[in-house]
Amino acid sequence: MTRRTALVTGATGYIGGRLASALLGAGWRVRVLTRDADRLRSRSWADDVEVVEGDASSPEDCERALAGVDVAYYLLHSMDGRGGFAERDRHLAETFAAAAERAGTARLVYLGGLHPDGPLSRHLASRVEVGEVLLRSAVPTVVLQAGVVLGAGSASFDMLRHLTERLPAMVAPAWLSNRVQPIAEADVVHYLLRAADAPARTNRAFDVGGPDVLTYREMMMRYAALAGLGRRLVATVPVLTPRLAGLWVGLVTPVRAGIARPLVDSLVHEAVCRDADVDDTLGAPPGGRTGFDAAVAVALRDVDPRRWRGTLRRTATVVGAAAVAGSLLTDPGSGWYRRLDTPSWQPPAAAFPAVWTSLYTAVALAGAAASADLAEQGRHDEAKALERALEANMVLNAAWNGVFFRAHRPWLAAVEAAALTASGADLTRRVRATGSGRAAVMGGYAGWCAFATLLTAAIARRNRRG
Repeated sequence: MTRRTALVTGATGYIGGRLASALLGAGWRVRVLTRDADRLRSRSWADDVEVVEGDASSPEDCERALAGVDVAYYLLHSMDGRGGFAERDRHLAETFAAAAERAGTARLVYLGGLHPDGPLSRHLASRVEVGEVLLRSAVPTVVLQAGVVLGAGSASFDMLRHLTERLPAMVAPAWLSNRVQPIAEADVVHYLLRAADAPARTNRAFDVGGPDVLTYREMMMRYAALAGLGRRLVATVPVLTPRLAGLWVGLVTPVRAGIARPLVDSLVHEAVCRDADVDDTLGAPPGGRTGFDAAVAVALRDVDPRRWRGTLRRTATVVGAAAVAGSLLTDPGSGWYRRLDTPSWQPPAAAFPAVWTSLYTAVALAGAAASADLAEQGRHDEAKALERALEANMVLNAAWNGVFFRAHRPWLAAVEAAALTASGADLTRRVRATGSGRAAVMGGYAGWCAFATLLTAAIARRNRRG
């Protein structure tokens, strides 16, 4: 019996990678189309698939990839935060569909987004449009429309769990009260596999979801309980826009802002199945659809929900110790300090405690988020190096107060502040790999240290004799 061939696009993504592995397990010959074959090397199945290196925007590359293919899985989305994504996605889908027609592909399968009727967000509307482009082609197409996918590595699940783990209390957008019908990763892969064997003339979209319909707030509460995190407090407000919420998610969680924004955009709408006949056509998952609690229990085998708590405890302890030590060493009321000639541009004394308290808090949070994310990616050496760099920075931070206020050495304090600034810049470099928002936080801290260096040097110059 001749083995059938499946083409998987988006194989470097979460669902694409799971699907490629499942297809191999089901006896398919698997081919993948990717722009960079090196990105597949870490996959356990990399040596078992045929790799076509090319760009899905190129008709020639698509035709090479589709030659001799029985079913092609289209799992491409422009979730990069750049403008013009709808046009890019439309062009990609039209190019791919036309190439599939010329290649004589028997079936296309696309994974889109679960959505209600009526006006949609730009990203969700674009995903619906891509499905429509493929359905209008001459190749019979199955479009599966899913909402939040529950599985370790799914961007939508990562956003849910990290918000829950990292924010015991939050003020959140009103759409956290919208209803969602999440689906387990295993069930999504099941329907994708079964779509390859849909009746020959099947050309339509199917809504797919799990057995539970929950609000996003309820999902957070259920996840917290299952992960043993304790109760979460959530207050909703109507004024937090999807754009601001996306930036906030990008700062708090490891989900990049370019991906967080379309995810948040989609959550503005309720995501509940409108039809329930997918099992009649494709067949139900073995044992039935997986419930929320069971899906999360499976996902928790691969994640550590307490990693954030332990990391924050370490960074907060280091930063808090520096803040306390610096406060004890500071003595702005001393006769020596009052006699100093200070520049006119020195901020008022009351500004320093407020600024430093805010910076200490931000640095502890940004450092914890970056270290936890690096560790979760398996980059443990980088995470440890970041925390060691933070410890060294806080030693310099506290020492400045002793050199300036206790030893009365402004010039030495200026040199020490310059070293602190360089250390802050190094911290900014280290956290940049985990998100631009955290780099901005650390950059603000380094900038304030640079200002403190200039101020200390100015005081030293004006008080040379003393």
